[in-house]
Amino acid sequence: MYQTLILVLIFIFGAIIGSFLNVVILRYRSGRHLGGRSACYTCNKKLGISELVPIGSFIVQGGKCSSCSSRISWQYPIVEAITGFVFVFLFIRFSYLAFAMPALFLGLFAFYAVVLSILIVLSVYDFRHHVLPDQLVFLFASISFIGMFFITGDYIAFHLPSLSHILAGIILPAPFTILWYFSRGKWMGLGDAKLMIGIGFLLGLSAGLSAILIAFWIGALAGVLLIVFAPLLKKGKITLKTAIPFGPFLALGTAIVMLGEIDLSSLVLFLGGM
Repeated sequence: MYQTLILVLIFIFGAIIGSFLNVVILRYRSGRHLGGRSACYTCNKKLGISELVPIGSFIVQGGKCSSCSSRISWQYPIVEAITGFVFVFLFIRFSYLAFAMPALFLGLFAFYAVVLSILIVLSVYDFRHHVLPDQLVFLFASISFIGMFFITGDYIAFHLPSLSHILAGIILPAPFTILWYFSRGKWMGLGDAKLMIGIGFLLGLSAGLSAILIAFWIGALAGVLLIVFAPLLKKGKITLKTAIPFGPFLALGTAIVMLGEIDLSSLVLFLGGM
């Protein structure tokens, strides 16, 4: 019961952070500042406290503005729920440190919470606009680069990372940068290659490669499902030439590898046992 309560509180905390991430996603490059009260995009009504409860307000209001009854995007509760679950899984990942070494737990949780939150913003922004903003991509890469010198395994201490870890930020994006160059952006966006720089610094060479492989597998599966079910969902015709943003799959692959403690050797063993 006690553990369940903690997980519920962590989920609520994550959902609140997710609500802020929605603000970042919707206001980024829109000319609006992150500060100031949220308002309905249709009637411009300022939202009260009861209308800002993550997930709950959307459900109670039936997905509509309480003033003008305009539809509220499903992005709001989905991002809030995803962030809530990501924080829960992150807590579970480091829960063994929560009481034994609380300072270490808070440091690791805070670092990875920030990193994963940036990946959520990048994923949704890429999904909406088919572009990965340089400022956010380089913020992710910068934080990952700094973390490379302080985080080793499940411990925080200044150290010099291995040469392969440092080079991972160069090696992983290199083939995809070449692919982007020769295809003139038709096969792979340069933003995806830039994102792999941060993935390399964050995970290292082995785990970073695993994240990219998982991203391609999930992306391929999602592409097939879209082709099959798009007519049923009335989304128009989707073919193999239809552009699908790859950033969300890279972020998902990174989260799976980080939270699941997966590297290339464990991935090979898993595939060999199938």
